[in-house]
Amino acid sequence: MAAIDGLPPLRDVISRHGLNAKKSLGQNFLLDLNLTQKIARAAGGLEGVTVLEVGPGPGGLTRALLANGAEKVIAVERDERCLPALHEIADHYQGRLQIVEGDALDVDFSSLLPGAKVKVVANLPYNIGTPLLVSWLLTEPWPPYFASLTLMFQKEVAQRIVAGPGSGAYGRLSVLAGWRMQSHIAFDVPRQAFTPPPKVTSSVVHMTPRDKPEACAASALARVTQAAFGQRRKMLRQSLKSLGGERLLASADIDPRRRAETLTIEEFCRLARNLPQ
Repeated sequence: MAAIDGLPPLRDVISRHGLNAKKSLGQNFLLDLNLTQKIARAAGGLEGVTVLEVGPGPGGLTRALLANGAEKVIAVERDERCLPALHEIADHYQGRLQIVEGDALDVDFSSLLPGAKVKVVANLPYNIGTPLLVSWLLTEPWPPYFASLTLMFQKEVAQRIVAGPGSGAYGRLSVLAGWRMQSHIAFDVPRQAFTPPPKVTSSVVHMTPRDKPEACAASALARVTQAAFGQRRKMLRQSLKSLGGERLLASADIDPRRRAETLTIEEFCRLARNLPQ
């Protein structure tokens, strides 16, 4: 990336700061310069845009976002070992990189952000990717504070995000994502692109919010999908027993013998709307 911004190569940065990836933090550093550029481009035009990045690590993607024209990057990093490397980038890109030290699962993102909508772009640590995405999908009010999400996950998780009813990958994450977002897998990333290489292929998913998703309360849909897919091999009359079982299903005009993976998003929303308060 030296040809892009004049900063040292990432391998040198990692070596100089002793940044061995920690398995406990779900870290796999992406050093392939072509791929960091490709991820930045997958988010669409960045000129004049504020970008929220989670888990920047030594800053490979951060540098690509800034080099591709992001007006500002707000980077949330939990690992204090990475902060000196990130501050070097901040010094190079005067006033364009804000570093926030903290656990992304505990950060109130909306309080960090300007009035204009932001784009979220991140190579998410594997151990927080799904819970963090769910928190974004359940954001209130809706439409949310972000204009898009461009996120890297394990390929298996990415396939669940975009799966439709009846497929083996279809589950709670599919319903929540499909309800509020339009999503597609932009491209796969081979394991060899990372240091250290993970055991699985990764995928970049691009998601944009729906202005008017099917009407229902996010909290109710979260409860229904949690119960339904928590016992996905059982009929709905059993898996939803704690929420009203056959009475709830009858109110939504859904056959109690069906299983969760056969229901459409609209049917899940009907269940959520009929859920007793």
